[in-house]
Amino acid sequence: MSLLDIDWEKKVFTGSWTAAEGAFSEVVEPATGSTLGHVGTASAADVAAACTKAAEVQRRWEKTPFEDRAAILRRAGQLFEEHASEIETWIIREAGSIRAKASLETHVAAQECYEASALPSHPKGEVLPSADGRLSFSRRIAAGVVGVIAPFNFPLILSIRAVAPALALGNSVVLKPDTRTAVCGGVVLAAVFAAAGVPDGVFQMLPGGADAGAALVADRHTRVIAFTGSTSAGRKVGQAAAANLTRAHLELGGNNALIVLPDADVTKAASAGAWGAYLHQGQICMAAGRHLVHESVADEYVAVLAEKARALPVGDPYTGEVALGPIIDAVQRDNIHRLVTESVSAGVSLVEGGTHDGLFYRPTVLDHVQRDTPAFCQEVFGPVAPVLRYSTIDEAVDIARDTEYGLSLSVLGSDAMAAWEVAQQIPTGLVHINDQTVGDHAHIPFGGMGSSGNGGRVGGAAANLEAFTELQWATIQGPIQQYPF
Repeated sequence: MSLLDIDWEKKVFTGSWTAAEGAFSEVVEPATGSTLGHVGTASAADVAAACTKAAEVQRRWEKTPFEDRAAILRRAGQLFEEHASEIETWIIREAGSIRAKASLETHVAAQECYEASALPSHPKGEVLPSADGRLSFSRRIAAGVVGVIAPFNFPLILSIRAVAPALALGNSVVLKPDTRTAVCGGVVLAAVFAAAGVPDGVFQMLPGGADAGAALVADRHTRVIAFTGSTSAGRKVGQAAAANLTRAHLELGGNNALIVLPDADVTKAASAGAWGAYLHQGQICMAAGRHLVHESVADEYVAVLAEKARALPVGDPYTGEVALGPIIDAVQRDNIHRLVTESVSAGVSLVEGGTHDGLFYRPTVLDHVQRDTPAFCQEVFGPVAPVLRYSTIDEAVDIARDTEYGLSLSVLGSDAMAAWEVAQQIPTGLVHINDQTVGDHAHIPFGGMGSSGNGGRVGGAAANLEAFTELQWATIQGPIQQYPF
């Protein structure tokens, strides 16, 4: 049985949000340009109505017995597993993902729900000392309406990692997925949570553009906003949220360093570098965007990396076994190519790639880059590996620190503790010794520093409780306290 409700004659997802004004957006397959369907596109008025409804039902949902909320989250996890094949097909076709990446998304989605199912029964307070004999304690209560704005690159994971814990902790949730991935990042979640038993209005999904996102952030009912996207957009979200004193958890861009030490196994390092740079066409905030390689091994590293890039098949992930699928759209492709061509014009060596066929961009290797090379100092968000050669460890640390971002870091070498010493000198939210920069799990706290985020984290019980609840102090005593007046 299909999870999604679609009128295939009209190619309209009848189970998704239908805009009051009758507006619809196309569901486009980037690999072919084909229209796969249509989803309702929400206006600011639709968002306002959804937030009002979410506020009305939230209190009842929070009072739902914790065992019932936990059971619903467990059922949602089972549904992600039972319908994994169908969901993965949409991730492949709509997001341009290879099959392995699509499978990772459904696996993580299920795990996020299972992890979240433990939150309703998790201890949420503590008894505090009291000098006057009354009972004094703190407790965590649901924040209220949580708004989630998710991007196109990992549409299912980057939605569910906020949606699941927020629901488990008694909040109502309004999700605005990117319209380019409204099915696998939105309709899928709406179908799963409805089938799992989430009451009407507790979870609502509204695909929409920037106006819908702005309305969600600005709505007076929204008490927490969980945003994942670009740093420039995140700054605007943070500013708008501050106007209503709304807490904003911002997971933003990154330009992550992968440092290859002089004693590293170069073949293995190049493999890690290729995976970190080219997975999902480099459209990952944690992608290895700056390859810092010691000059003594740089020639070998570049040669092995270029060989790997040359051998990677690029094409339609739905019809063939490929390593890289299409870039999400022409705007993103053109920005990638601009940064590559500007870098080559500035004098760097184009060792491999740098070309595209439609939205299919070849994995690219740039050598002899400098700190100010456009494809090195800016987040490319594409399959580009710029290699900068360094002479000393101090120089590598200085270059790695020379960025506004602080999301993920990789240090590769034969001496893990020496690599760890290097990593401790570089401010970043995530550190991987002898692994590449891309990694995330449902149970770990995730977040960046600097322009990669404002410190708000999701993942793991402690981080999720902090993100999606309010801390309340309460006291109880027998007789009414007497005062002098």
